[in-house]
Amino acid sequence: MHNPPLPGSLNDCVSYLNRHAVIAYPTEAVFGLGCDPDSENAVMALLALKRRPVEKGLILIAADYDQLEPYVSDRELSVIQRERMFACWPGPVTFVVPVPLHTPRWLTGQFDSLAIRVSDHPDVQALCRAFGKPLVSTSANLSGQPPCRTVEEVKLQFGPGFPVLQGETGGRKNPSEIRDVITGELIRQG
Repeated sequence: MHNPPLPGSLNDCVSYLNRHAVIAYPTEAVFGLGCDPDSENAVMALLALKRRPVEKGLILIAADYDQLEPYVSDRELSVIQRERMFACWPGPVTFVVPVPLHTPRWLTGQFDSLAIRVSDHPDVQALCRAFGKPLVSTSANLSGQPPCRTVEEVKLQFGPGFPVLQGETGGRKNPSEIRDVITGELIRQG
């Protein structure tokens, strides 16, 4: 007899991801909403939930750079640019990188680039490793509401049945810093 995974467990959340659903999970500062980046249906559901236009583009979060490589134009990065990223990872710094033509527009929006991060949060690491690839990552909050910092806040904003990985944020006050890997320009202060 096969028992279903416990609600809020790692296995439960991976099961939702495999069914192209949106989940919430703790990150370095806030809870994130995430889904399978290769599922247009899942990404569109996440964008509808957030009331976020597809043109804005999204962030991918991963356990390691190998998970992100299929989505980026690594060959366009210099040794110095790669070193700049790797010096900050794993950690709370997101880099905007060039992408190949096959990277889906539902991820890049109006841009020819994508924001990526290798997280040092143990729950993100475990989730991405169990799922086998990166996740779309955007703050868990409804339009006009503050980002959720606890499981309880996620349940209040999204409903008691919303799939959320049980865990705690890393305690950072601000969302991740965002930098352009090519120019080194600071896009968002962390």
